[in-house]
Amino acid sequence: MLIDLTIEITPKMVTDANGNEKKSLVGHLGTHFDVMNKEFPLEFVERNAIVFDVHGIRDRDINSTDIDTSIISEHMFVAFYTGFIEEVGYGGKKYFKEHPQLSNELIETLLAKKASIIAIDCAGIRRGSEHTPMDQYCADHGVFVVENLCNLSQVLKGEKTTTFIANTYPVKYSEMSGLPCRVVAKK
Repeated sequence: MLIDLTIEITPKMVTDANGNEKKSLVGHLGTHFDVMNKEFPLEFVERNAIVFDVHGIRDRDINSTDIDTSIISEHMFVAFYTGFIEEVGYGGKKYFKEHPQLSNELIETLLAKKASIIAIDCAGIRRGSEHTPMDQYCADHGVFVVENLCNLSQVLKGEKTTTFIANTYPVKYSEMSGLPCRVVAKK
């Protein structure tokens, strides 16, 4: 079974996003990679993947104690289902400013586990002034961040964690910090 994890972009969403996020039309609109100054390796197109259900965490950062990090393998696509994109919708001010975020400690754990891709169903793994530096930090460690996924609940099907195959196809732009992409889960 194939499940599209890519947010569908409508003209209204473009207008909303452009009004609330200055980089939204420069490779950062909808589902995209924050590649920073790196090139996305073709071997990352298909990855063993895991998604963790962390949708109940809103009053604090998501930590490594919230998930079972022992089941993360090297080179995995590691996704987090926060439910935020379903809750508030894509593109508004709240979406970009108040989304859940991963703790620095969890991000360090994912880097130490040598994940290939960290993916989330909200505007980023960190908020505000920490967003771009953390994306760069991950890229400098060979890990790409995919933002604004959707339909992760369809992959989970009520489970707290599940594995799948992630197929990710970024647009071949050059010298951009963000690459729009299509992400499809194969269960």
